[in-house]
Amino acid sequence: MNKQELLKYIAIAGYDVGFGAKKHFATFDIIEKGPGWLGFVSMVGGIYGLFVPFWSLTHVSAVFVVFGVISLYIGMYGAEKQRYEDCGKKLTQGFHDLHALYRTVKSAPDGADVSAYVQQAQKIRADALTCCISKQIFLSDWYAHFKFFWQAQIDWIDEARPFRLLRDKIPLSAYLAVALLVVMGAVASMRVTCSLDAAASTATKEAVKQ
Repeated sequence: MNKQELLKYIAIAGYDVGFGAKKHFATFDIIEKGPGWLGFVSMVGGIYGLFVPFWSLTHVSAVFVVFGVISLYIGMYGAEKQRYEDCGKKLTQGFHDLHALYRTVKSAPDGADVSAYVQQAQKIRADALTCCISKQIFLSDWYAHFKFFWQAQIDWIDEARPFRLLRDKIPLSAYLAVALLVVMGAVASMRVTCSLDAAASTATKEAVKQ
């Protein structure tokens, strides 16, 4: 492995480890803050329901029930909350170690022997994998994308392993969600159109009878 190949390898490892750190922190944040925000919104909605008729509607009340179910779902991860935070910290340290190693390798002469750096990069990556938790909370991937691409310093990774907007920066599940919303919107639009056509046809028939 030459210098340029090693730089790309370290950048890819940095992406994996750094995104993994953000994903663990994303799960931790949702576990830590999610129930509180849902409870606050439900409380405000309940208070508004005493004065605003719209908030007393059945479908609005159903939304608050859904909030309660989501809080119960998040609560299932509560016992492992500390593990997610600890693993996120360890992965963040590995991310910083890879960044330092990247700078060291980049400053080395082009023809230098980089075998020792290869072993160091492999060790950092292997150590990071030992603490990863495979079970992550719902939507943590979306939140991790925001935390990684908008909050983390990742210019050094992009230098050797360029990021693409559609391929890397937007989660695949986001495309599926948008496609589902488009389909649902199209179906709703067709139903409204059919209802309007039926109403117009009925009105025309009544007019003819008269």
